[in-house]
Amino acid sequence: MELNELSRIVVDAAYEVHRGLGPGLLESVYEVVLAETVRARGLKVERQKPIPIRFDGQVFDEGFRADLIVEGRVLVELKSVEQLARVHKKQVLTYLKLSGIPLGLLINFGGELLKGNIERLVAGEVPDLKRRNSFRTEDSEGTDRGDER
Repeated sequence: MELNELSRIVVDAAYEVHRGLGPGLLESVYEVVLAETVRARGLKVERQKPIPIRFDGQVFDEGFRADLIVEGRVLVELKSVEQLARVHKKQVLTYLKLSGIPLGLLINFGGELLKGNIERLVAGEVPDLKRRNSFRTEDSEGTDRGDER
């Protein structure tokens, strides 16, 4: 299954959970309910998965715990705050880098609406989702032009 499809399933499940429970509960409540909702849709979900940190040739098992990891390919970080802060995005991007997982979803259940409270974050280069096998180059005058291979 493609990453886009995995993330769509998780986001759809998050909307279902938010509609059913509303805002204002503890993050741990949303975590357990979202995990089960995603599992019910046929996906493997790990909760509070420890991710070790590798630094200077050493491995530290006390790195961090990912709230949810879906199919080993999507990291889901949950919040239940009034509004997301930039530091929350930085946190997820760091988790992606350290874990090697390509895609992260930052979901805030604290808002009145879930719309505007979900961030899709990608570690490394962002693929062009509109065109496959495409890349952009600059010619000798610095003009951006799209080329297809």
